[in-house]
Amino acid sequence: MSNTAFSYQDLLQIVDLIKTSTQFNEFHLKVGDIELDIRRGEPAARPAPAVAAPDATAPTPATPVAVSPPAAIAEPHRSVPLAYPAGSVLVKSPMVGSFYRAPEPGAHPFVEVGARVTAQSIVGIVEVMKLMNSIPAGQAGVVTHLLVEDGEPVQYGQVLVVIEAENA
Repeated sequence: MSNTAFSYQDLLQIVDLIKTSTQFNEFHLKVGDIELDIRRGEPAARPAPAVAAPDATAPTPATPVAVSPPAAIAEPHRSVPLAYPAGSVLVKSPMVGSFYRAPEPGAHPFVEVGARVTAQSIVGIVEVMKLMNSIPAGQAGVVTHLLVEDGEPVQYGQVLVVIEAENA
């Protein structure tokens, strides 16, 4: 295999291809320092492997999602879906890891409810295998909800922060 660098999105595409294929029960990929193992048919108690972005210094692009009015979002860790105002932008975790609201223990959080943010404002960090991945707001506006506590584990696609978008 060549020395081609894989992006986090490339790895997600590989995972999706393996998940949708019926021809694989086990898959192993190693490129540089990144290893990916996928197995089917094992007990549910075994945790799924985490995938880290290869470049931890660059901010990981969050995927802001505009919500149509009124929206109920089912969070996997919440028993009751949350509803957000029309025009809300949901900043979701781009990976599985641990969420941190501040740059280091004891420091002020990146954002609080009511804070005005730009698209480039960092709203938190997701740590994956000792790699810190900055999560930008992705949209200018005002923070209305912080849904994850400092140090809490997060899943891929889990809503971290809700932003009331500013009119462009």
